[in-house]
Amino acid sequence: MQIANPIYDVVFKYLLDDNRVAKKLLSLIIEHEIVELTLCPTEIRGDMEGRTLTVYRLDFSATIMLENGDRKNVIIEIQKAKFPTDIMRFRKYLGNRYADKNNCYTDENGRTHALPLITIYFLGHHLPQIEAPIIKVARNYTDCISGKIIEQCDEFIESLTHDSYVIQIPRLKHNSKNRLEQVLSIFEQSDGVNHLLNINEEDYPKEYREVIRRLIKAASEPQVRTTMDVEDEILAELENLERLIAGKDQAVKVAREAGRVEGKAEGKAEGKAEGKAAGKAEGREETALNCITEGMNINLISKITGLGILEIEKLKNA
Repeated sequence: MQIANPIYDVVFKYLLDDNRVAKKLLSLIIEHEIVELTLCPTEIRGDMEGRTLTVYRLDFSATIMLENGDRKNVIIEIQKAKFPTDIMRFRKYLGNRYADKNNCYTDENGRTHALPLITIYFLGHHLPQIEAPIIKVARNYTDCISGKIIEQCDEFIESLTHDSYVIQIPRLKHNSKNRLEQVLSIFEQSDGVNHLLNINEEDYPKEYREVIRRLIKAASEPQVRTTMDVEDEILAELENLERLIAGKDQAVKVAREAGRVEGKAEGKAEGKAEGKAAGKAEGREETALNCITEGMNINLISKITGLGILEIEKLKNA
């Protein structure tokens, strides 16, 4: 049977939009039963050539069951990245999460408390030093004098630190070693990144097969499949943009060197400055022409090169 590929943002969100499925999957990852779960999606939108690029960060307010039977309210933040460079976006979102006043509660005495935070990272790339596909980063309280583990928890520490789970999608394999890896193997991409993945439902634990059925349903949704096409186009555009920026940096470097040499030859500070300025301008114009050839949006070209819209229009019509 075929399922929609959850490596795509639209499919990933579709999967976790189902509250029952999200409870099951997240409970398995964080190793605590989730009793209540509320999804609060946050979207950041940017325009690229008239298309909307959406980066999803999924935030959940959850009540989890502890080993002693007590219930605990937490915030679960899920972030998903295709590229290693997304780490700064992760840090920014994490800082926002700690600063968000909505992630607090007030007790019967009117005192405000911060809700504990749990983060889950789905990575579309390898961590070069770590081969384990699923990593738990757990906190321990340690007495630095005796070296013993401290069993008690404190609100101050709990409010300023958090546990994390990191899932390296490229390292997930079908020959799973435990139930968690079996279920998360729905993300396995050994045959390449395709819109649809061929799977055998019998390979997955019976109690988690509704996760599979949710992805089967996603595969039949026209809007989901259309959005996967758009994601492919945007990723191709981003790769092209990265190449153009690299070319721009090289062009500016060469132009600056040419300006420096020319200025030195003239033996005048004024000539040197003019040479550098001319070199920079030439580098910007060359990059802009490359972008125009690639059919990129004028506003995006302006951001890359620093040239004004009218200057770019003039180059385009030359």
